Amino acid sequence: MINLKPLSLNDVSPFYEWINDDMSIKYSLSLFQSLHTKNQIDHWFHSVINDLTNFNRGIFLNDSNRLIGYAGICNISKTNRSGEYFIFIGDRQEWGKGIGSEVTRLILGMGFEELGLHRIMLTVSEPNYAAIKAYQNAGFKLEGRMREACFRDNQFHDKLFMSVLEEEWNNEVQLSVK
Repeated sequence: MINLKPLSLNDVSPFYEWINDDMSIKYSLSLFQSLHTKNQIDHWFHSVINDLTNFNRGIFLNDSNRLIGYAGICNISKTNRSGEYFIFIGDRQEWGKGIGSEVTRLILGMGFEELGLHRIMLTVSEPNYAAIKAYQNAGFKLEGRMREACFRDNQFHDKLFMSVLEEEWNNEVQLSVK
């Protein structure tokens, strides 16, 4: 269904539309709320491309090689062997097709197997029920909440902390193979 590969400077164009679409960015990176101009988006995108401390991958459809978003692991601590998972599917036509779940499983595999991480965490806005379900299906467990830490739609929402450990991931993989 999808292919994950490094982003290039040529991949910026879809982000102009996605970041200026309020529905696409509703629960994503707070920084997106302040990016509006082509120049601002270019500056942000160049920083993503040139960032060697985080693990970023474009999400491309297999059949058309069309970019529909990006995902990865940021805030990687080599000392603690941990990082923070993120995903952004900007193309709303691709929502609800299971792509987020597939991307999550693939990125977790890369995080544990290629990057040698022990723990991968994330934060998610509590009203983002579809994302929470996808994360739980991928093995993430609820760790806690930050009360009213996200302001969207003129109201505050809790943000949830979730994580998955390498051992839990390995057990999930083994169960899915059987």
